[in-house]
Amino acid sequence: MTKVHYRKVDVGGLGVYYREAGDRKKPTLLLLHGFPSSGHMFRDLIPALAADFHLVAPDLPGFGQTDLPPRSEFSYSFDNVAKVIDRFTEVIGLRRFAIYVFDYGAPTGFRLATWHPDRIAGIISQNGNAYEEGLSEGWNPIRAYWNDPSFANRDALRSFLQPEATIWQYTHGVTDPTLISPDGYSLDNYYLAREGATEAQLDLFGDYKSNVALYPEFQAYFRKHQPKFLAVWGKNDPFFLPPGAEAFKRDIPNADIRFFDTGHFALETHCEEIAAAVKNVFSGAE
Repeated sequence: MTKVHYRKVDVGGLGVYYREAGDRKKPTLLLLHGFPSSGHMFRDLIPALAADFHLVAPDLPGFGQTDLPPRSEFSYSFDNVAKVIDRFTEVIGLRRFAIYVFDYGAPTGFRLATWHPDRIAGIISQNGNAYEEGLSEGWNPIRAYWNDPSFANRDALRSFLQPEATIWQYTHGVTDPTLISPDGYSLDNYYLAREGATEAQLDLFGDYKSNVALYPEFQAYFRKHQPKFLAVWGKNDPFFLPPGAEAFKRDIPNADIRFFDTGHFALETHCEEIAAAVKNVFSGAE
């Protein structure tokens, strides 16, 4: 049986909550979740990989059990989120690790890779985008807010934070919705309903343009360092399209790109297949 430890550590005055499992002598995978989830999204993947890897899954600032400080005390930008996670890895003593990135976890993890290329043993991207062609028209309302951060455009994004929108993210593009446990989206909706969460999430929507602006820098890192790379992609994702996965091969010719007939939250329906792919490509990574 796999034992998962649940911990919280102080990172510059911010309490960062994380899950940890496996032997620290094994290759480390840093699991970075996306919107609007938490490390809980890896609840099935962690035990599937714990015999082969040391696994660490932090909740990003403002998500899950990690602190949700008021906006007067913490600026909700992707640079700041990444800086917290960067420092978190140092606080808990991670020196070299592969990153498993999903959704918001991708611009977080890719920042870490560009800042510390020597620390990154490889990358697994589960619908974690780094190319313009990967962005669907579903981003148009958020793009409108990037281009004109008016109250009206900000207000229009509140619908993305409603419970039915979270459920839709989990179920859209899934061939058998009975495979989707309500636990994931119900927990996400609980966290989204907390005081202060809405405005923090809207700030991150607005700041997502900073990630797109960094795409050329991320791509330059891929070309220069040629990290071991695996993409495990829900091909029916309404936000991050398959061309975004295929584009990685432009900069990393040896990238392993695999598609699954599911939606955005591919682990909810294809955890066994994704775990097998990770073990196949990354077991023994240094």
